[in-house]
Amino acid sequence: MKKLMIDIETFASKDLTKCGVYKYAESRDFEVLLFSYSIDDSEVEVIDLAQGEKIPKEIMNALKDENIEKWAFNANFERVCLSKFLGESLSTESWYCTMVWSAYLGLPLSLEKVGKVLNLDKQKMNEGKALIRYFSMPCKPTKENYMRTRNLPKDDLGKWKTFKEYNKRDVETELKIHERLSHFSMPKFEWDNYHIDQNINDRGIKIDEVLVENAIKLDEDLYQENMKRAIELTGLENPNSPLQLKKWLNDKGLEIKSLAKKDVELALETAKGDIKEVLELRQELSKSSVKKYISMKNVKGKDKRERGLIQFYGANRTGRYSGRLIQVQNLRRNNLKDLELARSLVRNGEFETLKLLYESPSDILSQLIRTAFIPKNGCRFIVSDFSAIEARVLSWLAGEEWRMDAFARGEDIYCQSASQMFGVPVVKHGINGELRQKGKIAELACGYNGSVGALKAMGAIEMGLNEEELQDIVDSWRSANPNIVKLWWDIDTVIKRVIKSRSKEKFNKLVFSYEKGILFIRLPSGRNLSYVKPRIGVNRFAGESITYEGTIVGNKWGRIESYGGKFVENIVQGVSRDILAEAMLRLENKGFHIVMHVHDEVVIEIEENKSSIEEVNQVMRVVPDWADGLVLDADGFECKFYQKD
Repeated sequence: MKKLMIDIETFASKDLTKCGVYKYAESRDFEVLLFSYSIDDSEVEVIDLAQGEKIPKEIMNALKDENIEKWAFNANFERVCLSKFLGESLSTESWYCTMVWSAYLGLPLSLEKVGKVLNLDKQKMNEGKALIRYFSMPCKPTKENYMRTRNLPKDDLGKWKTFKEYNKRDVETELKIHERLSHFSMPKFEWDNYHIDQNINDRGIKIDEVLVENAIKLDEDLYQENMKRAIELTGLENPNSPLQLKKWLNDKGLEIKSLAKKDVELALETAKGDIKEVLELRQELSKSSVKKYISMKNVKGKDKRERGLIQFYGANRTGRYSGRLIQVQNLRRNNLKDLELARSLVRNGEFETLKLLYESPSDILSQLIRTAFIPKNGCRFIVSDFSAIEARVLSWLAGEEWRMDAFARGEDIYCQSASQMFGVPVVKHGINGELRQKGKIAELACGYNGSVGALKAMGAIEMGLNEEELQDIVDSWRSANPNIVKLWWDIDTVIKRVIKSRSKEKFNKLVFSYEKGILFIRLPSGRNLSYVKPRIGVNRFAGESITYEGTIVGNKWGRIESYGGKFVENIVQGVSRDILAEAMLRLENKGFHIVMHVHDEVVIEIEENKSSIEEVNQVMRVVPDWADGLVLDADGFECKFYQKD
């Protein structure tokens, strides 16, 4: 036996979508109902565990044998659940995931959708969702079901038979996917990165449950207080209803487009009296980031650690990691000078003092979300992140020498960019310092062929820039970075040529190829970016455009239009991701335990008085063999709770 393809069906009373698989498997009533498998692509067998059948000894041994590959779609679920079932932790190194492999090739993160995109003859059965609701989740007790809270096989043998067929079909579909994907292997180093990711997810990160519980309690108290005051002022039944509140504001003479954050902030600039207070209450009532505290409570395991927060290859156009459950990739930044004081007030339940000291307690709760992540007893966090990683990679790929020289000298890229744009020296908090902001907004918005619209989306107007000067900023940035501008158009031209000729072409540090209906961009690391069924079409300006199939708005599968600057963005973010992945591999091999990573930053849990931030930074700064000439830098800090430095 070399390979085992697996799919299981389970039961637990916990909500898998809210708590994640790790806590789900901790449920007292957790149970594996069905176990389907195929040995080396042979006929699929179904083991009916719920009705007393046993998994063959050969298969039990194979699950624990690190020399036998175990495959599943979203293998993390099968591995974690079977670890619980077996009563021992299954090593990550022999597990492989067809979902990850699909994402690597630009396909959806869904078994059903992958089957449809590949037009497989063995598709996932449509009855599955209803059957899972029936057998895998608790049911509501009614007279019709004799007040039972769970459906067993004997309660509907016909449905149970279909459920077994569904379980079997999933493995058959996965086998077909595996066969189809085998034309395009995923590099071994990428599977190594996947296994590191699984180890990080297994390790998890501890939360301060006292802070979380008190934050939830304070938020509830604030909500009740604010609602009571809003009702007093407006007389509305539900002043948190946009429809009701907008009508009240209109009746009071305030014409407001919507109650979206930006519109409310704009209205507050001139509002007075009751209208101003009502709008301020609206801001308080609409703060949603505190919901993450609820998610933390839901995900917390028996040992107070949160697991399964990172999705490997969550962004399949770049391969970047994404967040799950708590969404750690979009945590609110904290800018409080007295962060520790605010945190201690919430943790100690000193709510009245907090309300006296801070204008917006709800905002304080939002800023404290990061600080709920803490190291275990006797340890501290070391947080290290790459400095301006995307700007560095873009400069390296384009060969923009003045930028690379600035990075090598350790200079502020925003100041140097402004200096290059306006032809004068720019020093942060010094000579021509006011131009730094223009350099910063230009750097953030213009690197991937962004123009005036990108500047506005980045908040240029809110930062105090005039709309009349935005085009000049775009033009100045492009003039200062001719090699980057050339890179956009060169890559656009190369991709169009490769799609038309269905050929292979090396350009710069990249390789572009069209193979079996997929456009591949080989990154310097050796990893591919994948674009399914690329075509040359016509855009709204009657010019040639590049389109391909992918996940669009609403999590649907559709056709996406792209262009040189956007492909450059994908490439830069992909290279930046590969640099992070290699750094994490080096850190783990050196014994540093990563408990979380966010964008280009790693969070390491380490014993007191062991290692230093500089040791970690040195590992992060190592330039991969394939990135010769790239100027890397990393910086960081140590802390007793997670925060932004």
